[in-house]
Amino acid sequence: MPVTQQSLAERFESERTRLLGIAYRLTGSMADAEDAVQEAWLRLSTVDAQEIESLPAWLTTVVGRLCLDRLRSATARRERYVGPWLPEPVVTDMTGTGENPLDVVVREDGVRMAAMIVLDQLTPEQRVAFVLHDAFAVPFDQIAAMLNCEVATARQYASRGRRAVADADPPGRAPMPDQLAVIEQFVIAVTTGDLESVVRLLHPDAVLVGDSDGKARTARRRLVGAEKITRFFFGLAERYGPRRLGDGRVVRINGDLGMLLPGSRGEDGRWDMDRRVTTFAIRDGLVVAIYDIVNPDKLTRVPD
Repeated sequence: MPVTQQSLAERFESERTRLLGIAYRLTGSMADAEDAVQEAWLRLSTVDAQEIESLPAWLTTVVGRLCLDRLRSATARRERYVGPWLPEPVVTDMTGTGENPLDVVVREDGVRMAAMIVLDQLTPEQRVAFVLHDAFAVPFDQIAAMLNCEVATARQYASRGRRAVADADPPGRAPMPDQLAVIEQFVIAVTTGDLESVVRLLHPDAVLVGDSDGKARTARRRLVGAEKITRFFFGLAERYGPRRLGDGRVVRINGDLGMLLPGSRGEDGRWDMDRRVTTFAIRDGLVVAIYDIVNPDKLTRVPD
């Protein structure tokens, strides 16, 4: 029985959210993920669908190859990037219970910012093999075809990726009430000038990473240590005014809680505030990492 364009479109739509989740984990960019999924549809619409044995497998292969190409080309782009690079944040509403594709994607523990940053340290081949096999149960023979390598080599790529993730030991997703309590305490401590409380909330080896590509103000380089991070935030409070650091609202960023701060003009000699999203990684009640994303190119999909 011939496959109609309408039925093919319906079958594709049933796969869209899964494909978007795959593509985002592989690229760290929602823009690239959406482009890859759309390109997969365009390719599907030009082939004889009756010859496709398994549509989910075919689409996974196409998206995987497209993302592999983007990962390889990203290497040159990263060399020209100003300062640290972070994944494009996925900001969703506080409930996180909707069936919007992004709400579904960020429910997975593997898309939290701390985990995505570790994936960015893998080679393109390791990332594709590890994510597709361990997160989406794609068989190694299918992965090997994407990577144009032997099955044993694909297994080795995944193994190396798995080992790198285990060695990095990114903090898991803390319970939402715990995240909210820590964030609220942190914001209050910064805005009231309570230096001791800020230090107490930070792990001694906490890190702060700012992503701007030189287009907005944040930390120019990775900061390590509670004292350095505390000085950084109190420097911001002095330049922006402590009240404005508390003007943000709590949102979900890659499934974890964080702050969305609107851009605003400075008054009385204060600096202009760049629009930003800031998310926290928490372990055992302490902040172990803060990710401050101010590059406007990565905030185009962030709701006001």
